[in-house]
Amino acid sequence: MNTHDLSQFATRRSLAKPAAVAGAWLALQSSAKGAETPAGTVFNARLLGAKGDGKADDTKPIQGAIDLAAERGGSVFVPPGIYQTAELHLRPNVAVIGIPAWDYRSGGGSVIRLADPAASCLLNITGAFGATIEGLSLDGGKLGKSVHGVFLNKPDYGKREDTFRIERSQIANFTGDGVRLTRAWCFSIRHSMIAYNAGDGIALRGWDGFLLDNWLSGNQGAGFAAREENASCTLTANRIEWNREGILIVGGDGYNITGNFFDRAGTRGLAIVGGEQMTISGNFVKRSGKNATPDTHDSCQIYLEKARGITCTTNNLQVGRDDGGHGVWSPSYGIICSALEDCIVTNNVLHDGALTQLMLDLGGHGEGTILKDNPGRLAKRAS
Repeated sequence: MNTHDLSQFATRRSLAKPAAVAGAWLALQSSAKGAETPAGTVFNARLLGAKGDGKADDTKPIQGAIDLAAERGGSVFVPPGIYQTAELHLRPNVAVIGIPAWDYRSGGGSVIRLADPAASCLLNITGAFGATIEGLSLDGGKLGKSVHGVFLNKPDYGKREDTFRIERSQIANFTGDGVRLTRAWCFSIRHSMIAYNAGDGIALRGWDGFLLDNWLSGNQGAGFAAREENASCTLTANRIEWNREGILIVGGDGYNITGNFFDRAGTRGLAIVGGEQMTISGNFVKRSGKNATPDTHDSCQIYLEKARGITCTTNNLQVGRDDGGHGVWSPSYGIICSALEDCIVTNNVLHDGALTQLMLDLGGHGEGTILKDNPGRLAKRAS
């Protein structure tokens, strides 16, 4: 082992890390291009020619490492550094693993930065069944137009589940969506930050997703949006903040939206239009409608329209303004409901929950809709 190269060794304490990081630890120890592990071969992108100096074009060596891992049944380790690349294509059952050292405002650790403004995305996962993105900082650099961070773009759903994972990664500064999924089928996004993108944080066309413990922050679209066919997603313990809109779901069914923190959306905090069979519970929705015209339907915390089989209960709503007591107070309305069928909107708490009206019932409901017992008061704004 060459002890002068710190990228090629680590202490034995690393063995206590999760399995993915343990594989990376073994790769770090070896001066060979591929280190054998009980799970296969881990290829160090630096040892395969990637510079990681923020200047060199590292597209070929990193793509080569991914392709080699796919061929030999291995994974790719990306040591800390800044790797400038064009569009990369992830392969089936390949894990690309880095060291997560990003913070709220900037990337860090293993950074892969977009170098081609003409690319469709930075990391293309189309056809990468069973792949993993772990511990990376993907940086779009605000290059190009409508360039996505992670992009899945299938012509049809096919007969095989995607089952990709995005873990402990930051996906930021793209001119398109942070993660754009077209006809996705089975996936998870956990412990990640998807932020500061010109489109949505996550844009979904598909189903069977788990979004757990993420930051969806500062995106110019929605934090999470599903505008085409969509279903069967669980969103739990996410912080969805400072996006143009918090969550937008059009149509779809089978959602469990529980225990999330919504903060300072530019328009609606959580909007469900159409769709059925969804549970919305235990969320905290705070100071939505920052950029909305007051007393319009965009200035609300929760918006429910033309939906069936919705349970909306035990949520807590609160008005507010920007940090430090600056900016406008919002929103005008707490919960807006229209044309619901077999829905329950009850036992939500709206203490200082709105400025103009706590519950705005626009009517048009079908059978079985209950809207009652949502206690609270209008907020008194400071002069």
